[in-house]
Amino acid sequence: MDGTNRSSIKIGSSVKVVQKQDQRTGKLTEGIVEKILTNSPTHPHGIKVRLEGGIVGRVKEILN
Repeated sequence: MDGTNRSSIKIGSSVKVVQKQDQRTGKLTEGIVEKILTNSPTHPHGIKVRLEGGIVGRVKEILN
């Protein structure tokens, strides 16, 4: 599943995100969602979340 719909992302979900500095390379970072930062129901580049450990990025893939 992709991460463009806020309703499909839950706190505690395992996701892969792209961080701001990795947008050019597309490097993905895996982690657990701590907080959903995007308020709108959808976002074309992915919903922005904070992972446990403080990493912020846009969700590219939902693992569970």
